[in-house]
Amino acid sequence: MSKPGPVESLTEEEARRELARLSAEIRLADAAYYREDDPHLSDAEYDALRDRNSAIEARFPHLKRKDSPSERVGHEVSEAFSKVAHGVPMLSLDNAFADEDVAEFVARIRRFLGLDDSESLTITSEPKIDGLSLNLTYEAGVLVRAATRGNGQVGEDVTVNARTIEDIPEKLGGKTWPDKIEVRGEVYMTGAAFKALNASQEEAGKKVFANPRNAAAGSLRQLDVAITRSRPLRFFAYAWGEVSEPFAATQTEAVETIEKWGFVTNDLFKPHETVDGLLEAYRDLAERRAMLGYDIDGVVYKVDRLDWQERLGFVSRFPRWAIAHKFPAERAVTKLESIEIQVGRTGTLTPVARLTPVTVGGVVVSNATLHNEDEIARLDVRPGDMVEIQRAGDVIPQVLGVVDPDDNRAPPFEMPGECPECGSAAVREVDDKGEEDVRRRCTGGLTCPAQAVERLKHFVSRKALDIDGLGAKQIELFYGHGVVKGPQDIFRLADRIEAAGLPPLSEWEGFGETSARNLFAAIDARRSPPFQRFLNGLGIRHVGETTSGLFARSYLKWENFWDTVKKASQGEEGAEADLLSIDGVGQTAVTSLKDFAAEPHNQDMLTALLDEVDVEDAEAAASDSPVAGKTIVFTGTLEKMTRDEAKSRATALGAKVSGSVSKKTDIVVAGPGAGSKLKKAEELGVQVMSEDDWLELAGL
Repeated sequence: MSKPGPVESLTEEEARRELARLSAEIRLADAAYYREDDPHLSDAEYDALRDRNSAIEARFPHLKRKDSPSERVGHEVSEAFSKVAHGVPMLSLDNAFADEDVAEFVARIRRFLGLDDSESLTITSEPKIDGLSLNLTYEAGVLVRAATRGNGQVGEDVTVNARTIEDIPEKLGGKTWPDKIEVRGEVYMTGAAFKALNASQEEAGKKVFANPRNAAAGSLRQLDVAITRSRPLRFFAYAWGEVSEPFAATQTEAVETIEKWGFVTNDLFKPHETVDGLLEAYRDLAERRAMLGYDIDGVVYKVDRLDWQERLGFVSRFPRWAIAHKFPAERAVTKLESIEIQVGRTGTLTPVARLTPVTVGGVVVSNATLHNEDEIARLDVRPGDMVEIQRAGDVIPQVLGVVDPDDNRAPPFEMPGECPECGSAAVREVDDKGEEDVRRRCTGGLTCPAQAVERLKHFVSRKALDIDGLGAKQIELFYGHGVVKGPQDIFRLADRIEAAGLPPLSEWEGFGETSARNLFAAIDARRSPPFQRFLNGLGIRHVGETTSGLFARSYLKWENFWDTVKKASQGEEGAEADLLSIDGVGQTAVTSLKDFAAEPHNQDMLTALLDEVDVEDAEAAASDSPVAGKTIVFTGTLEKMTRDEAKSRATALGAKVSGSVSKKTDIVVAGPGAGSKLKKAEELGVQVMSEDDWLELAGL
């Protein structure tokens, strides 16, 4: 399906589908940001989705969905926390991206309030902190509840955790305050604290955080308060929700009062009388952004007079009296020193740009993603080039293009045809439609260090060899000690442990005499794995449980099957055709088998593994049937049953169902409309019968 075009060119049906897509994407992004503390979109990408949704709704207002993102704030709260209803909804802010947007914001306020140019309009500016919004409820000056934003109406009760933050007072200071008030602000983590936290997490072998915002949100939303207490969280107060009585006449006075109550407020908060003053504050903060010590992603403007805020009110999920002037994606120019290849856990080769370190948005960037070889060719980036990079929000920096390339550039970069981790062939797969994958993958599989742990976990999993007591945790342990590097090592575990000079398994932490004995017994019990499970366990791409079953039922013996695969990998067309003749097996699976078998590392591994195990033959079902062991091809229209049912029944009787006619075909069952397959059967002298004849022969 083609990608939807500009909003102005959408048909009504296209707009309806696009609104559904946008609603789903934005909901997923909200869940990732607000609930999981692990956003998968940059601020710019997220804002673009919302802007497109709003533009379509403006053009087709009658198509606006009941679950429209324009009516949603945040996301539903996690079931792990108690729910708390906010006294006043915690709404979001509309965005401004250009100077003209700010000027229009001010003009809109003047029009709404009926102010002429001679009447003063004070608007405040303050940094937009990139953290987690928090609502603090005080009664009689005492903190009684703390809640996250949640979906704007209901948040998560994090009171116990919030009490550990030094910037949040248990009791309000000063002499007077409303009997009840919701003080609002942002929980954040400084850049220095974030770096120290990640260093300690990494040293302890625990998860590191992508950015300070994620770290702050994840730390506040801990079920174990001791973890929150150990994290260096901070809090800026800047707003309020429900309040039992007025306590200020302006935004400026309110912020000053909140500070007197004992809260930390931002000292960069300022009032302004003109649009130029607002824009000057924006540019000043953009320049100082990297030196603030905490992350900000824009500047917030608010009408100063609170009575005017009340008159202006709200529209949709935004207040009319405030707006967020967002910073653009951060960019910088630096030198691309080299292009290195990283191999992922599934074997994907990803090119990474190694850069001369440069500060982008307060973060020192020395690496950037280049995605894949097609992207490198499109950008035509080469080692030694000066390149422009972008850090949009908190996503991995990306290379945008080459800046002023000279005539003495390095040759165009070429992706390696071999895996840098194990030396196995690295190929771009071609699907059944003949389309080439943009990703290049290592064919080493179990023999590749970058993939080994995940592949070994699959090898022992329930749908593969299903070795009792040998799961992901044990595989990681044995691999970490160097005693299991390939599947063959599992069956030599005791000898491998001894050869490594390690104590017997029974003396390892977490094991004892009984558990060690049981594990070795469970391993020995799998020395005769069934054909289907063994093939599935090898983890060959596109050859999973179902396809493994098709091969097992067709070849019955492992030796016959693998001999055919090896011949196909050596270029024998007949062998490849034999593999492809199996109904349900496509070119993608056969190509993966050929690539796997052609790789010397895999050949060595398989030889060693087969020295340890004896693959059990697959059973030919209903071996006394007259069609058992015969190769059947169905063609034309069947009238007594569907084609799928006919294939299923033939397989159950022990027949091999093929999708093409060859000299190895025993019977062609031809219904009305049979074409080229029937003609080829007649040319080869293959037995042809009607559907009725087939049913009689098969005893169906």
